[in-house]
Amino acid sequence: MNTSIKNILQNNDFSKDDIIELLYTSQSEAKLLYQKAKEVKSYQIGDKVYLRGLIEFSNLCAKDCFYCGIRKSNKNVQRYSLSDREIIQAAKFAFDEHYGSIVLQSGEVKSREFENRVDRLLKQIRKITGNNFGITLSCGEQNESTYSRWFESGANRYLLRIETSNKELYKQIHPNNSLHSFQKRIESLRVLKNIGYQVGTGVMVGLPGQTLSHIAGDILFMKALDIDMCGIGPYIEHKETPLFEQRSTLMPLNARFELTLKVLAIIRIMMKDINIAASTALQSIDKLGREKAIQVAANVFMPNITPQSYRKNYNLYDNKPCIAESPVECQSCTVARINLANGKVAFGEAGDAKHYLHRMNRRNEILI
Repeated sequence: MNTSIKNILQNNDFSKDDIIELLYTSQSEAKLLYQKAKEVKSYQIGDKVYLRGLIEFSNLCAKDCFYCGIRKSNKNVQRYSLSDREIIQAAKFAFDEHYGSIVLQSGEVKSREFENRVDRLLKQIRKITGNNFGITLSCGEQNESTYSRWFESGANRYLLRIETSNKELYKQIHPNNSLHSFQKRIESLRVLKNIGYQVGTGVMVGLPGQTLSHIAGDILFMKALDIDMCGIGPYIEHKETPLFEQRSTLMPLNARFELTLKVLAIIRIMMKDINIAASTALQSIDKLGREKAIQVAANVFMPNITPQSYRKNYNLYDNKPCIAESPVECQSCTVARINLANGKVAFGEAGDAKHYLHRMNRRNEILI
């Protein structure tokens, strides 16, 4: 057993070199890392797992990211946008089933019509659910005025994944134009934080051209950004994307899975009180992928409550799980999975990140 791993894990914060060494660990050494993450999670978060009903309300997207199945240039995608009524019904299902919160997710669209529509939906959902229900938006880069408007209308969380915090790698997985600006992405995260959202971001693990140094940089980036929540998943290729051509250069799926678990464990140790989601992509590699994430580090589970007939068309990557189940089937499966992972379903709890509450208290103290 590598004594340096034990020495590193005696600390609660890691340098870039420490993180790289932890990412290099063998399976037996990784058990020490997982055990430390479990201890931190147990002490800081407990065994509660918060539910976020996921509503993928539109796969229309103006962007052309090289890794994404719903990119604008993919002509084989059947585009859809749920009606307001379908979205409200899904939100009401989550509320009635005591989920505590929902996520409204879409492709990236930036228009006055889209802004008005989301604003209208937020007001209607808030009217049905009251103020103790969490609403997360994941609708890409918008203007500051749009973010502020949505916040005032009832959204209290925003997820904007960076996918990689390395500028050069970012350029390799996105078109080189103003619509895919690395700097704009980072600036959007800062704007969201200043407005008062609980802010989340995330990266893909195992991208073509990605190194362990890049991943260590991602973890330190999220720590420096002082995020409240994160979603980390393995990169899984989609056959109708430009990056699919580089599939022969990728590490095996199971290696991407193990590396993602290590990343989650390191994040839990370094960012003790944030909310960490068990990503669906983990389950596409390992049938118990999300359970393993919960056992190690995650405390958020996102059952899909999108009407079943639309789900196959929100394929960001190939072999996406849970596209054939109804919302009710997803619910019973979710509870079983969380119980299997020795978690306790936090029904009816919005599940605000402890980190956010501490961060806002500090900000208020400074203002006073």
